Amino acid sequence: MNTNPDNDTDLRLKINSETARMPWAELEKHFAQGSVLFVSPDLDLIDVAVRISHDDKDSISSWMGAGKIGKVTDQQAQAWTEGQASLWTSVVHPFILVQQEKAKLN
Repeated sequence: MNTNPDNDTDLRLKINSETARMPWAELEKHFAQGSVLFVSPDLDLIDVAVRISHDDKDSISSWMGAGKIGKVTDQQAQAWTEGQASLWTSVVHPFILVQQEKAKLN
């Protein structure tokens, strides 16, 4: 049975419960293996994880084309290392999705 990613409440809840903040230092070995993808702060991390789980090629391709998701670059990794960043993470095998915290509005 194919479930629409917009309606897959169970998967959304599961991914949300498994999402956590992690220090970049703990993710570096996965980065070295090429399995870490960044997610732009203007996207919803949970929604991206659900759509990757559902192999939603249209959404994924659109986001990749717009530079909103992709493999973490060496420059991003270096900045996160230097800044001792802590990132939101979600695992969607074989990838670890990472997202910087959204800017807070005052």
